[in-house]
Order: sequence, then C-alpha cells, then structure tokens
Amino acid sequence: MRVVVTGGAGFLGSHLCRAVLARGDDVVAIDNLVTGSKRNLDDLFGQPGFVFQHHDVSNHVHVPGPVDAVMHLASPASPADFARIPIQILKVGSLGTHNALGLAKDKGARFFLASTSEVYGDPLVHPQPETYWGNVNPIGPRSMYDEAKRFAEAMTMAYHRHHRLDVRIVRIFNTFGEYMRADDGRSVSNFLVQAIEGKPLSVYGDGSQTRSFCYVEDEIRGFLALLDSDYVGPVNIGNPDEYTILELAKTALEVTGSRSDIEFHPLPQDDPKQRRPDITLAREVLGWEPIVDLRTGLARTAAWFRK
Repeated sequence: MRVVVTGGAGFLGSHLCRAVLARGDDVVAIDNLVTGSKRNLDDLFGQPGFVFQHHDVSNHVHVPGPVDAVMHLASPASPADFARIPIQILKVGSLGTHNALGLAKDKGARFFLASTSEVYGDPLVHPQPETYWGNVNPIGPRSMYDEAKRFAEAMTMAYHRHHRLDVRIVRIFNTFGEYMRADDGRSVSNFLVQAIEGKPLSVYGDGSQTRSFCYVEDEIRGFLALLDSDYVGPVNIGNPDEYTILELAKTALEVTGSRSDIEFHPLPQDDPKQRRPDITLAREVLGWEPIVDLRTGLARTAAWFRK
C-alpha cells in the first residue's frame, strides 16, 4: 500500500508513519509543522518508501501517483493550542478534512479520520460507547477542537453516503508516549516533565476528575487494525482503565523517583469530569485491546523525556 498520513510529523502521526513503514507499506507524510516537528521523523528520512511534504492541508492537497489510504491526523490537539491557534484548529478540522477527503475520492483510496473522545464533551454517560451523542458546549473554550472534530465526522460520513467513499473513523482517548511535546499542556507530559525537573506538579481542581490513558504503541496498533477492517462507523480506541488525575500525578512521581510537591490550581472551564472508553466494539470487531499498563508506559515515556 501507499499511505498518506496528514499530520505525519506530530506525536501520533510520527508513530503511525513508523508503524506503516515497518509493515512494508510506503508513506507520504504531510505536515505544516505548526505543532509537529521534523525531528520526530529524523530516523525516517532517507528510508525507502518515505516521502515528506511540508504543506498545510487546509489548502488544496496534491499527491502525485497512486494512493491506497489517506489517514487524516492533521490537527493541533493540545489544550495549550486551543487559545493560541483556535482558527487554525477549526480550519484543519473543516477545510483540511474536506481536502483530505477530496484526495481520497480522487485516488479511489480508503479514508481514515482521527477523531477524538472530545466529541463526547463532558459526558453524562459513563463509560462512553460510540452510540452516545455527547454533551458538548459549542461556544466554550474547548469548542474549536470539539466542534471541528464533530464536523469532520459528519463530513466523513457525508462522503461515505453521497460518494460511496470507503471510510474509517477512530475516536481517540487520552494517549501518551514518546515524541509528545513537553509543553503541550496535557497531564502526562506536564507531570513527567515537572517531576524530572524537580518542579511542583500542577493538578487542576482537586484531582478527582478521571481519565483513561492509552500508551501510544497500543493506540497505533488499534489504528491499523481499524484501517484494515471492514467497519465503517466510529470506533473507540483507548484504554478502559480509569485513574484520577491525582493518582496519575502520584504515579508520575513514583516512576521518576521525584520528590516534587503537588500544587492545586483552579479547574479550567468545561474540563470533563470523567472520561473512559467503552471498547466493547473494538474488542468484538477488531480483536483489539490495550496491552501496556499505565506504570510501564509512564516509565518508558519518562525515559524518553530524560533524553
């Protein structure tokens, strides 16, 4: 196969490029490098079958030659980006998705959309199955990301129904691992970097809000299982093990051996109180479930941050 990966220089995109190449497929990685970095792909440049295009997919996308799959991961996804570049996030979720779908349609390729658990908002159903429609504030401080992804899902299904495009949609829950940005504002990277540097760990609220954390190796394995499957509708790919943010902070201290204190700060507006995937569908349709536990994944990620 020849696979186009938009957002290929990002955290998840760079891991996906490696995994696709490792199984013998060719990769065209596209990234505008607003939040991604070519350093994430240093080991891939010069490898047979790998091509990089510096391009913003919010503008027309052209890829010469045949394409078998378009995997659309391009989008800033960190809370730190929501206030910094909200318009770009909305544009890549709308115009970028439209352009990536157009490329897939033109090439007769399978289209894979990286959506998010943020489409569930601050959920009133727990854990969240794919059938839950969500509880999202459409004008809140997280709305540019939430609504961009909800629109992207709607656009993807419109192309499937109207143009008969073969599509896949993954709803990604909290994912962590090597190649995360140290300054991306997510709890795992915040805690590990603060612990390694001996700074106080910043916990927002009282730390009782819960999340489920999936190690990147498991997440990418789920992506490829979904890409290769025949299932069209959205599928949750995440780790169903649920932890409070305070538990995560304490585990980060343990795996780093840090003596840092924990400091509490006001909870941001619209921060979900709980988030946990129902992965029944992924188990039944894809035969997928996560393998790497939180402590092991945190230790690997901490070692990478130390380097």
